[in-house]
Parts: sequence; C-alpha cells; structure tokens
Amino acid sequence: MWEIFKDGGILMYPIVMCAIFALALIGERLWQLQKSRVIPQHLVAQVWHWERKNQLDSERIKAMRKSSPLGRVLASGLSNRNSPRDIMKDSIEETGRHVVHDLERGLNTLGTIATITPLLGLTGTVFGMIKVFNKLEQIGGGNVRSLSGGIAEALITTAAGMIVAIITIMFYRFFRGRVDELVIFMEQEAIKLVEVMHSKQSQPPGKRA
Repeated sequence: MWEIFKDGGILMYPIVMCAIFALALIGERLWQLQKSRVIPQHLVAQVWHWERKNQLDSERIKAMRKSSPLGRVLASGLSNRNSPRDIMKDSIEETGRHVVHDLERGLNTLGTIATITPLLGLTGTVFGMIKVFNKLEQIGGGNVRSLSGGIAEALITTAAGMIVAIITIMFYRFFRGRVDELVIFMEQEAIKLVEVMHSKQSQPPGKRA
C-alpha cells in the first residue's frame, strides 16, 4: 500500500487527506442523522400527556429543546402555545430553518470533496504524463521501463481520485435524501403539535409508527 501511495506522487497527499476528512464527516453524519436521534418516537403524544396533566412547565420544555432536533422545534412552538396559531407556527418555522441548517452541516464539504478529488487525480495524470514526455526527450522511446514511473503516477492518482469521489458522492446523495426525509417527518410532527395545542380534542393524537 505504501509503495502504491509513493508511486502516486505528491498529489496523493491531498487526495488521501480529502479521503480521511470525508470519512470523518461520513461517520459523524451517520451518527447524527439517525432517525431515533433526530425524531424521538411519540414525542407529541408525550407533550399532550403533559399538557393534560398540567405538567408542561418551563423545565420540561427546556429539557425537550436540548433533547433532539425535533424537540427543539416543538419547544419553540410550546413556548408560544398560548399565543394565536399563526404566531406559534411562525416560531416553529423559524426554529425549523435553523434545525435544517444544522442537519445539513458538513454536506457542502462532502460535495466539495466529491468535486475536487477527481480534479486532483486528473492533475496527477497530467504531472505523470509530463514526466513521461520528459523521459522520452532525454532517452528516447527505447527504454520502456524508465517511463513506468510517470505512467504509474498518472494511473494511480486518477484511480485514487475517482475512488474517493465515488464513495463521497454516494454518501452525499444518501445524506441529502435522509435530511429531506427527516424534515418531512418534523413538519408532520410540528403540524400535529399545533393542532393538538389549538384544538378541543380530548384524546391524544395517534402515535407515529
């Protein structure tokens, strides 16, 4: 492996750094974007239970705000639960925009890595071919083995850049879809909360599967 890295030339260093950074971001996003962490089940039903028991105090709302992204959105609405429906919805939407921004953290960086690593690989290809042509000028085309270093550099950097880009773009698309899915669920739960707080229903809302 070290020999391959060394044969790839100087541009293997930024490609490997991009790969390490991408893997760190992928691991962090896989952890943070778990559905159970973002959208705890039955949270709205729990809020309804506290409301009926007159237990929905500021301490519970504060704890909810810190518990999860969905809890943060719902807590902003609950802080205005005695206000008109429009004010409650506006506060939820405002907090929701900040939560979505947090959920998307790091995705632009992944997209950038997926874009630049093939370019780094192609740059390595250019450097490798320059070495090949320099050798040809010096010794002619008789000694093929003397050209192998430049050819290896050209192929290795291209392959490394493409591999990193392919893996990164796959996870970038996956996380984009996951964030969109989570946002839809949060919108549904937020709407449910508004209806619960501004209705005369005597039964808690149906629990989300």
